[in-house]
Amino acid sequence: MKTALLLSGGMDSIAIAWWKRPSLAITIDYGQLPARAEITAATAVAQRLGMAHHVVKVDCRSLGSGDMAGGTANEHAPASDWWPYRNQMLVTFAAMKAISLGVEKLYIGSVLSDGFHRDGTPAFVETLSDLLALQEGGMTVSAPAIELSTLELIRLSGVPDTELALAHSCHKSDVPCGNCRGCNKYFKILEDLNDGMAGPQEPTPTV
Repeated sequence: MKTALLLSGGMDSIAIAWWKRPSLAITIDYGQLPARAEITAATAVAQRLGMAHHVVKVDCRSLGSGDMAGGTANEHAPASDWWPYRNQMLVTFAAMKAISLGVEKLYIGSVLSDGFHRDGTPAFVETLSDLLALQEGGMTVSAPAIELSTLELIRLSGVPDTELALAHSCHKSDVPCGNCRGCNKYFKILEDLNDGMAGPQEPTPTV
């Protein structure tokens, strides 16, 4: 089965790349402020793993909100980084590229803490997968780490520190701002790793 990963260049998607070893990776530049750094990180990871890497550019910043769009969060936002229908948008763009490459399964990097947003819940991912499967090509979506914390994912994937060091998680800039939810998570994970709370284990074989 040919698989693709929506590779953002953050810790979660890098760990999934190391764990699942998909056939190829797709990164979306949708007008988010840190797009350039995310693409740089994703490209480096794809090269190290020998994966083909495709960058799709569709400027949707005028439709965004919050930190990643450089504006005020929408009135419906549960957090400052909320971008309306973001995961639905990203999966759609990635699938539009993936279908032309013969991909049958698309991995996304949602983890347990993403359930804070409705589009990070297992029910949402299952519904989105069913929607894609109804269409030509029968592609499905899988979030293999959606019931894992980022630390648990790192343990399971066995991703080395050298790979995690490539990650870019800031929501506001190409350079870590140090005061957004993405940066806060990144530094907290590094702190926990340095305290020995997470370490590599043998990766589970890809299904």
